[in-house]
Amino acid sequence: MIGVDLFSGAGGMSVGASQAGIRVYAAVENDPQAAHTYRANHPNVILFDDDIRKLEHLDVPRHKPLIVFGGPPCQGFSTSNQRTRSAQNSNNWLYAEFLRVVQMFSPLPEWVVFENVKGFTETADGLFLHTVLDQLQSLGYTVSSQVLNAANFGIPQRRNRFFAIASLHGHSVYVQQPCTPTVTVEEALADLPPLEVGASLDRLPYRKVKPSLYAQTLRGNLKECVGHLVSRNATSVIRRYAHIPQGGNWENIPVELMDNYKDHSRCHTGIYHRLHAQRPSIVIGNYRKNMLIHPTQHRGLSVREAARLQSFPDGFEFKGSIGFQQQQVGNAVPPLLARAVFNAILEYN
Repeated sequence: MIGVDLFSGAGGMSVGASQAGIRVYAAVENDPQAAHTYRANHPNVILFDDDIRKLEHLDVPRHKPLIVFGGPPCQGFSTSNQRTRSAQNSNNWLYAEFLRVVQMFSPLPEWVVFENVKGFTETADGLFLHTVLDQLQSLGYTVSSQVLNAANFGIPQRRNRFFAIASLHGHSVYVQQPCTPTVTVEEALADLPPLEVGASLDRLPYRKVKPSLYAQTLRGNLKECVGHLVSRNATSVIRRYAHIPQGGNWENIPVELMDNYKDHSRCHTGIYHRLHAQRPSIVIGNYRKNMLIHPTQHRGLSVREAARLQSFPDGFEFKGSIGFQQQQVGNAVPPLLARAVFNAILEYN
């Protein structure tokens, strides 16, 4: 099967597609930092690194079935971003470009996978969801849709993502959620090196401990990896970390240490959340802004730690400054979740 990745970001879905055996032939990504990362990790993929609205043609070989997949920017649909969850946000309408590109191919792709956050199904009373499903059906596709939790697929993170799978040949695809034994934060991170606030030495060897099966799967034969970058925090922020137990958040911080907040009681529950070592992580979104804390060290997560919690292989290298790398990790679809979706589709080919 031949794949085309739209709104690819750093390439989480492309990694999952490749792991499932799909040959990703082309991708589209407008953000220059994410495009840099994508190109570095997928050097054989044709990358259109410009606004998708300028894309008029993609010459893709059709000797095998074609699958077009991806998800438009999801920030406007996120449940944590209430101000932009409306039809008035222009970025929310980029899903129409996804549908336009699908129709650009002649004949139509045999398969389409549309991915987004769970909030996509709720925004504007379901307007965007019903528009996507109705338009795919009007093109002749049979459409199945599900919300999948990454933690049910051996990923150490509770993260719900919406998937619509469209088949031109009448197949209804249901992705089984196997509810495999939960992978914990400790299993994901224990073999990574200890770090300090502001750590900037990118490449480091692994810790000399036996890695979990999950960690070993992502390590492969590597002896060291990159991504050990940690945000630098103000002294006032670092003082707060010590007061938060595993699984706790800003509510555990003494009031006198939160005096720079106009009303600290209005903080989101994900702010200053310390991950619990024996549970899956909460959503790895904008983890620098949310001040997600390492379970045992008084600091934020490194880029590699966040990538581990997203199920990226350790050989995958994020590019750009630390802020751009953090954003790319947080925005990505977990590769192992994407792989499960593609594996379900490949059962019909």
